Amino acid sequence: MHQTKRQPRKMGWRFVFLALLLAVAISGLVRSLWLDVYFIPSESMEPLLEGGDRILVSRTDFQSDPIRHGDVVVFDGRGSFAPLNSGKGPLVDAAASAMQWLGLTGSDTTYVKRVIGLPGDTVVCCDAGGKVTVNGAALDEPYIFPGDAPSTQKFNTVVPEGRLWLMGDHRSVSADSRSLLGAPGGGLVPLDRVIGRPVQILWPLDRFAPVARPPAPGPTTQNGR
Repeated sequence: MHQTKRQPRKMGWRFVFLALLLAVAISGLVRSLWLDVYFIPSESMEPLLEGGDRILVSRTDFQSDPIRHGDVVVFDGRGSFAPLNSGKGPLVDAAASAMQWLGLTGSDTTYVKRVIGLPGDTVVCCDAGGKVTVNGAALDEPYIFPGDAPSTQKFNTVVPEGRLWLMGDHRSVSADSRSLLGAPGGGLVPLDRVIGRPVQILWPLDRFAPVARPPAPGPTTQNGR
């Protein structure tokens, strides 16, 4: 009797589905623990980051070297910069989350700003030379958008323990800690809300470049020395 050989079962679409599922799972693990991608929705961090940039964010940089003055941070603004409940319904929220995960749109609750004040600092605007001061020392801020003043809004704040005072580099268009002094949380962001540090501009390709961690802004005297 002739016996036909059993043909190996073809995986077909099941293999493709499992491969995609595995890729998504690995990507999700990487993005939750080490690296993530974010879309820059506004001009508040120009000239360093422009609206429409997609940036790669390291979640681990601050584990070995704590946050310092001058660092640029990506953070969850819920409870400080954004409302605690900003949901628009499960379907809309799910679609928005997917677009944000792909780096195609920005998040209503995720922000990028520069660290000006650390816990215990006294941050003031401004001294006689028009500079922001931290603990009485004027800041040299070469990253500020050309033509912008360090701040046109006056403030005098002591940063509480566990919080950060954050400002955008494009000061004239940035909604930041200055804008939220009277709001719940006072615009002071909890340290545990920091997601990570931008390390690379991924898109557009003509702006593909690393984002170097800057040295802390140095204090200057009134005569500029």
